[in-house]
Amino acid sequence: VYRMGEIEVVALRDTSIDIHTGEMLTVIGPSGSGKSTLLNQIGGMDRPSSGEILYLGRNLAQASDVELTEYRRTQVGFIFQFYNLIPSLTAIENVQVAAEIVAEAMEPAEALRLVGLEDRASHFPAQLSGGEQQRVSIARALVSNPRLILCDEPTGALDLQTSKQILSLLLELKQSMRKTIVIITHNTAIATLGDRIAHIRDGGIYTIETNAYPQPVESVRW
Repeated sequence: VYRMGEIEVVALRDTSIDIHTGEMLTVIGPSGSGKSTLLNQIGGMDRPSSGEILYLGRNLAQASDVELTEYRRTQVGFIFQFYNLIPSLTAIENVQVAAEIVAEAMEPAEALRLVGLEDRASHFPAQLSGGEQQRVSIARALVSNPRLILCDEPTGALDLQTSKQILSLLLELKQSMRKTIVIITHNTAIATLGDRIAHIRDGGIYTIETNAYPQPVESVRW
């Protein structure tokens, strides 16, 4: 519940969902349905007004600010729609910033190699295409070696072909590195890529379907 003066806005209500280790879960719903709020709760950026958020047996709803900061640093990687790169830093320096706040980070150069940008390491964000900037943000999310990767409309600012490349990369990382990935989207085509699809509307998840045959990116009808 968000409070705006005397007005209460209920962003999520009666919402319950499990996230399975190693899966790609897609959460689909229209603008204002509560998708981003749900992602912020899972990522430890917001606390729920009531209820629980359980992660490996810990209730994050009761965690201290210090504990939530540690959770975000070591357990979660974030990928945003608009990249959120620091413009005055090169690609490898943007990744290095995330590596410096965890004890057992991978080498930033290795993270860039995993997303196919080792030859663009010394370029600044303004010298990179949108797709390349998003790859840097994925490398930044990977460098701390998190268990969980949260994606907020990761292809929303990209053209169709670049979107396919980014989604193919996320699927490859899920399979090769066994990462658990949650993607929120309003795009039905992207939702079909998930192992499970959760539908959210008016602040509540009203159905969760198992996708027996997740589609490869190349076969999705956009």
